[in-house]
Amino acid sequence: MAKTVHVTKGLSLWALIAAFAFLWVPLGQHEFLLQHWMKVGTFMAPFLVLVAFSVSASEKPINARSISLALLVAYILHQFEEHWVDIYGHGYAFKPYLNEFLSGLLGYAQVQELMSDMSVFVINTSLVWLVGALAVWRGDGHTFAALCMAAIVIVNAVSHIGAGLMSGSYNPGLLTAVLVFLPVGIGSYVLLARNEAATVGLVSASLIWGLAAHLIMVGGILAMSQMSDPPETVFFAGLIAWSILPAFIFPNRARNVVVR
Repeated sequence: MAKTVHVTKGLSLWALIAAFAFLWVPLGQHEFLLQHWMKVGTFMAPFLVLVAFSVSASEKPINARSISLALLVAYILHQFEEHWVDIYGHGYAFKPYLNEFLSGLLGYAQVQELMSDMSVFVINTSLVWLVGALAVWRGDGHTFAALCMAAIVIVNAVSHIGAGLMSGSYNPGLLTAVLVFLPVGIGSYVLLARNEAATVGLVSASLIWGLAAHLIMVGGILAMSQMSDPPETVFFAGLIAWSILPAFIFPNRARNVVVR
């Protein structure tokens, strides 16, 4: 039985590697994905829900894996509002919003193209899709990965709400940040914290990781804007490395996580 689980885990890891290779390795698909990645995610969401129900049929319905799936689906809903259609019907609205917001903070007289389409694509597929997929893959034996997925949800919600309060107006993603992210993110922490594997230390570390992820994201965008030859490859490699980190640090030392 243990050998079967090990083989299955190994095959699922190679499936994950292949899936993200198809996203990131240039095979002629990037021109399409740069404009339509969020649509791919939206249409993927129902299949993820199906997986969640399939998992719950063989395991406890509420566990680290199913919570990670719920967080990933919640984020895909958020990406729909941010990058596909916002509440005013504007398409791909977040990038021009963020460029205008950051340009104003930096004192530019005109809006600068600080965030590129490629940056939007890699940020969302690494700090969201990759983190969520690895959290699902790690499952109950590695609660920290699920906690980090909850952290990226909560920190992002706070950033949207903070920006909304600063400007006194709506920003793309604000509605789902309030109505979806806060309840799902906080609820995930509450459920995971019922088990001794989700300690105060791990929760704190996950929030630090989520905050650092946003600082790396914004800092990288600003750093590239100040260079004549933006090192996008280095920036993207850093994002991917930071996204992988939660799946391989702080493994559970207690029993498997099953939320009661």
